[in-house]
Amino acid sequence: MLKHRGFPGRLTGTDFQFTIRRANPKGVTPITRRERYRDRRPADRRADTAFLAALWQHFGDEPFERGNLDAGRLSWLFGREVLPYDDPFDPESYDALLVIDESAARAAFPEAFEPSEDWE
Repeated sequence: MLKHRGFPGRLTGTDFQFTIRRANPKGVTPITRRERYRDRRPADRRADTAFLAALWQHFGDEPFERGNLDAGRLSWLFGREVLPYDDPFDPESYDALLVIDESAARAAFPEAFEPSEDWE
């Protein structure tokens, strides 16, 4: 499992996890598309925005390996802002390649693309 060095482990000051420490010995948690409803809590939306901003800062529009990125957090963006790059895509592989759909991501989370003091 590839560990993305320099990628934030969680949303600062919260328990919203962005990465995992080690591979799951019972099997890989699959990435699935989770439905985002309008009544989601503001904290959940902030976590999605921060995670997408970290993905964009770290990988840009290049394909990236799932590696140690949290499947639960990826699942909130999967199928919309984050798309499979491989064909066929294996949702249960740490080696699976993903890519950010920049136009969909900018439409859904424009604030994720604004420069931040944390990025320097």
